[in-house]
Amino acid sequence: MDARLLEILVCPVCKGPLDYRKAAAELVCKPCHLAYPIKDDIPVMLEEEARQLAAEEA
Repeated sequence: MDARLLEILVCPVCKGPLDYRKAAAELVCKPCHLAYPIKDDIPVMLEEEARQLAAEEA
């Protein structure tokens, strides 16, 4: 992931910051408990494509 892109991306739901999880290829919003996938180095920032996080993952 491009570091500059990570700096400007926010959660589309709450507009909060995202954590990059390289091993899982996801961008995680802790307040919303959502993980947005990264496919072919492109973040998929659609709420319907996001994975709901379990309590212990957030």
